[in-house]
Amino acid sequence: MSDPTATIDAVRDHWVARIAPDWAKPYLRMARMDRPIGWRLLLAPCWWSTALAAVAAGAAYPNPWHIVLFLIGAISMRGAGCVWNDIVDRDIDAKVERTRKRPIPAGQVTVLQAGAFMAGLCLIGLLVLLQFNWFAVAVGFASVVIVLIYPLMKRVTWWPQFVLGLAFNWGALMGWAATFGSLSWAPLALYAGGIAWTIGYDTIYAHQDIADDELIGVHSTARLFGDRTREMIAVFYAVATVFFGVAFFLAGAGWPAWLGLAAGAGHMVWQVVAFRYDDPARCLMLFRANRGYGWILFLGLVADAAFRAMGWA
Repeated sequence: MSDPTATIDAVRDHWVARIAPDWAKPYLRMARMDRPIGWRLLLAPCWWSTALAAVAAGAAYPNPWHIVLFLIGAISMRGAGCVWNDIVDRDIDAKVERTRKRPIPAGQVTVLQAGAFMAGLCLIGLLVLLQFNWFAVAVGFASVVIVLIYPLMKRVTWWPQFVLGLAFNWGALMGWAATFGSLSWAPLALYAGGIAWTIGYDTIYAHQDIADDELIGVHSTARLFGDRTREMIAVFYAVATVFFGVAFFLAGAGWPAWLGLAAGAGHMVWQVVAFRYDDPARCLMLFRANRGYGWILFLGLVADAAFRAMGWA
């Protein structure tokens, strides 16, 4: 049964609507549990980095404990980031069709209650972070400033998607740091590629709100690019592919990883061809499809590590 109070971009008939108790639904929606694409996109660079580190270290597979920790951390910290975003953007959200049903502007949760919930999610994230080596812990803490300022960026720059990329791809550094206790050029190239990837897919996402954003004066790359959006998405996806390739080369990746990168490039081409400026439903579908891109790159790297261990790559 669909939840009539859910936002219009929530997954239909999600478990939040079907089985969650009524008192919990506003909090679960604030954390976007009914929109799992967000934590999946946050998780992808973490898993890529962990798998790339396995390739570089000559391991047969990514560290399973790190895989689990990043999964828990991505879900909790994405939730915390969304609650923070809702607190900061509550007045804007009330004016946008897609977001006016969010719990704070809809009056289902107070700002104080939201802040307490966010603190609980951050505590879970902290407990996860403390399981890693101290270098990785320091790298993790360094992302806090970016996360805090992101919701403000749509007010001051046409490039909030770039700042989102800085925040959402921090895991590209974390997986490597958790494995080696240091950083090198390979994870930095992976991070740069992830930023370009995020600018591409979040520009697609921002086209859902472009009319409301123009009305209330909120900035985005969707508004900045306008009728050049398709070409600009293609450019950023191409840049992402190049940087991912540099990361693979620096880590000594073999043919399975390169095959995954080629398949991922094909996925990006499909997105660019299928994009429509004035079709919000298609924009949401293409945005969500990037979970598939994340899996393609990850599985290519996992296969690379496994095949190397068996002497096939």
